[in-house]
Amino acid sequence: MHDSLFLKKIYLFLFCLALSGAAVSAQQVPYEVVTNNGQTFYKYTVKPGEGVYAVARNFSVSVADILRHNPGASSGLQNGQYLLIPVRGNSQLVNTTVPMPGSVRQGPVENQNKTFKHTVVRGETVFSLSQMYHTSVEEIYNLNPGSKEGIAEGQVITIPQRRVISEEKEENYRYHTILPQETLYSLARTYSLSAEDILRANPGLSVQTFRIGKTIRIPFFESYETVVPYHDQDTTLRHKVERRETLYSISRQYNLSEEDIRQANNGLEQGLKTGMDLVIPVKKGALRNGSTVQAESQANRLLVPPRPSKVNRMKVALLLPFLEKNNDNRHLRFQEYYEGFLLAVEKMKEEGADIELYVFDIGTESDTRKLTSLLETLEMQSLHLMIGGFSDNQIKILSDFSKAHNIKYVVPLSRSNEVLNNGMIFQVNFQPSYNYTKASHVFMQTYPAAKVLFAAGEKDDKADFISQLQSDLKADKRSFVKVDGSNLETAFLAQLDPAKDNVVVPASGDSPSLKRMVEALKKIKETHPSYTVRLFGYPEWQTYDEELVKDYHLFDTQIFSSFYVNEQDPATRDFMQSFKKWYDRDLLNTYPKYGLLGYDTGLFFLTALARYGVNFEQSVDQIRVNTLQFPFYFERVNNWGGFINTGLYLIHYDTSNSITKTDKSR
Repeated sequence: MHDSLFLKKIYLFLFCLALSGAAVSAQQVPYEVVTNNGQTFYKYTVKPGEGVYAVARNFSVSVADILRHNPGASSGLQNGQYLLIPVRGNSQLVNTTVPMPGSVRQGPVENQNKTFKHTVVRGETVFSLSQMYHTSVEEIYNLNPGSKEGIAEGQVITIPQRRVISEEKEENYRYHTILPQETLYSLARTYSLSAEDILRANPGLSVQTFRIGKTIRIPFFESYETVVPYHDQDTTLRHKVERRETLYSISRQYNLSEEDIRQANNGLEQGLKTGMDLVIPVKKGALRNGSTVQAESQANRLLVPPRPSKVNRMKVALLLPFLEKNNDNRHLRFQEYYEGFLLAVEKMKEEGADIELYVFDIGTESDTRKLTSLLETLEMQSLHLMIGGFSDNQIKILSDFSKAHNIKYVVPLSRSNEVLNNGMIFQVNFQPSYNYTKASHVFMQTYPAAKVLFAAGEKDDKADFISQLQSDLKADKRSFVKVDGSNLETAFLAQLDPAKDNVVVPASGDSPSLKRMVEALKKIKETHPSYTVRLFGYPEWQTYDEELVKDYHLFDTQIFSSFYVNEQDPATRDFMQSFKKWYDRDLLNTYPKYGLLGYDTGLFFLTALARYGVNFEQSVDQIRVNTLQFPFYFERVNNWGGFINTGLYLIHYDTSNSITKTDKSR
């Protein structure tokens, strides 16, 4: 009797223990669970290369859910960053099973052998994309019919894959858009390359830029070969069934469905038996053994840029066609640029920099033999920084040389498509499309509630900017009106709002259109003094006569520009005096002023080289120098290309007759 009672107590104890164990097991989840404002979340640590989309997919939540609870995630994820992931069902936590990242089965892999995807960023146009990807505008239109009406930031468009062997002296390559679950290691395996090969082809690739949807360049030697992504390559394993294993537990182990295993193994209708030998169909990318994990970890470490290494003696070359004379006296501007650059060198030396400067005339624009011969010297091949080139031929030769010898190259005076394909290039001269998109953004911030009036002019030279601004206004659900007609005074009066700020934006930047518009607005100001009318205009406005400048103050005018000289600024006055003292003359009357451009360029890049060494591009957004004419803010155009200057000033001619210059680059 006692024995029976004792056994019943044991059975009861074991049953309770089993229930308790089941409850603990059911509540075991791979992540720490936290509660915030009454809602339950998983606390997840971001891994190298992960983006918001990948995390959302792995947890079966929406991107919006993640961004809502992690506002900082909208600007990209960082390795080691903590995220709060909302628990689905919330009150059903005990019954929730969350897969580990990487365990979600990948759907059909997109075939990128004929086309790939590109996500548009601000400033890009169909034409610039055709130049970037070595295709034609027509081919992009064919694959994306709606793009004829323009493309917008965040839009995903289809690009034809590069299908030709490139010209002599150029490497062969193709493009690849990073897919969910892809890593640097898996990409290297896909294309039978090393991770270092991919990084060399994409100098802009890092933990921050290795993101789903971003495009990279793949060095490739057989452009017509069909490539199967590593994660989509099939293989098989043999699995010996252990005691107590089930079809479900084995399927989970290999990230497969039970049906996948049944189809690969006949005779499983009677169930599994210990010792049975199973065929396991898996994707190579699903094999997560120790060596693979270690290899992926090593590849991911390559995405972390090395620390800056300073240069003791900076070797810098200035290379321009100083002696080429033509009808516009261009050689005088090159000379003045050099003279301004020397003043920057002098300033840096006073601050302790050790600079070895080489200055060379590189011959005429049409004859590059002198330049080619110069680049064969040992002095050129040991440079840390090159600045110069003017014609397309000169820039192409210097660009190829910079890539071959890993030398940073600054293009100071021209715009070139080389920046789209050479990670060594820094282009100082602004790119209009990037300039216009940033100016439009500044307008939206400056006039958040004003009524916007677009005034037609004698020309239509600002159509691209007007189109961008109108697109941004529509996206912000703000209305605008267009003013046209032979009698502008009457046309404006019909549209001005007496109860609001009215901002007039001309469709042309030319002087006759501006004068005609200003005269009409001045008459309205006389007859309707209570109306508030402001002007927003263009870089060339700073070059017009003093009478128009007075009118700028009358209408509280603001203009955007990639350059501006405030001659009342003490640092600018000091430069002018030094220039006069050194060279016994004043600066040429040009816009922009070449002496100041040479000084600004020299000061910025010599400071970058002195402070951060030859790999200063990794810290280029941290460089702050007191430039006098140009705002410098360099942004990389893509993962394999170089940097363009997207710096922008907002110049304010206020009603108290003061002029202020505000840097709106960031």
